[in-house]
Amino acid sequence: MRVKQKYLIVVAGPTAVGKTAFSIKLAKHYKTEILSADSRQFYSEMRIGTAYPEPEELAAVKHHFIGNLSIKDEYNVARYEAEALALLDELFLKHDVVILSGGSGLYIDAICKGIDELPDHDPGLRQKLKEELEQKGIEVFGEKLKELDPEYYEVVDLNNPNRLLRALEVCLQTGETYTSQRKNTSKSRSFNIIRMALNTERELLFQRISERVDKMMEKGLLDEAGSLLPFREHNALNTVGYKELFAYFDGDVTLERAVENIKTNTRRYAKRQLTWLKRDEEMHWFEPDDFDTAIKFLSRHIVP
Repeated sequence: MRVKQKYLIVVAGPTAVGKTAFSIKLAKHYKTEILSADSRQFYSEMRIGTAYPEPEELAAVKHHFIGNLSIKDEYNVARYEAEALALLDELFLKHDVVILSGGSGLYIDAICKGIDELPDHDPGLRQKLKEELEQKGIEVFGEKLKELDPEYYEVVDLNNPNRLLRALEVCLQTGETYTSQRKNTSKSRSFNIIRMALNTERELLFQRISERVDKMMEKGLLDEAGSLLPFREHNALNTVGYKELFAYFDGDVTLERAVENIKTNTRRYAKRQLTWLKRDEEMHWFEPDDFDTAIKFLSRHIVP
């Protein structure tokens, strides 16, 4: 008897492009469930600023890795890989197709390819880098990475201190670029992977980003950020949408300027997401509104 094939459909793309609506429509079509690969949506306290799916969207399709952590929790991509693969083993017992949706390229790669084996942490160097980060700030870290590994600088989330710290640590430990040691040698998986990414014209994407930030402010992002101010040192909050409002609470900028900074930094983040995704030659690109074309494409690749 022929064993039925199992398929993981990846729906990637830049922030605000429309991944949530597209993925839900796809999950309904295949009568299946969704795993989130948006590392910012893991945290239960960050609902508005990370564009959580709406309650009715969460009710329409079963989602996993949405609001499953607290900002106080220590979490990393290695744990995500292990937990997501274990969950996929369970889901494939009842579904032939599962959806992986999100814009965090590192987390998508962890599921599709696995994590590269890099040098172990050097406790002394790590402590020194942490102290330097606290004293000089994340912008200085970014410039340092630009000198040591300009290629990784172009794709890394410059607002994520842990990723900057790890890349610098590896560069300084080995004397080689972090990029050169990320082999991107795919580990074998027990399921087939179909990679899809959404994108649209840059002007339209930037318009969507601007409109979404305005909607977040209307929904109460300022109050949400204010409630999280006491926890601002946690890594999860060193991200677009919160750090700009923390600057407003500090009196460094006006609220109007803080909102504009969120829009600017989100556009920059979207560009970096696209740079990361476009390196993947197995990624198939679609307009977010062209669902029918995507379904026709999938029907040619999924064996019933």
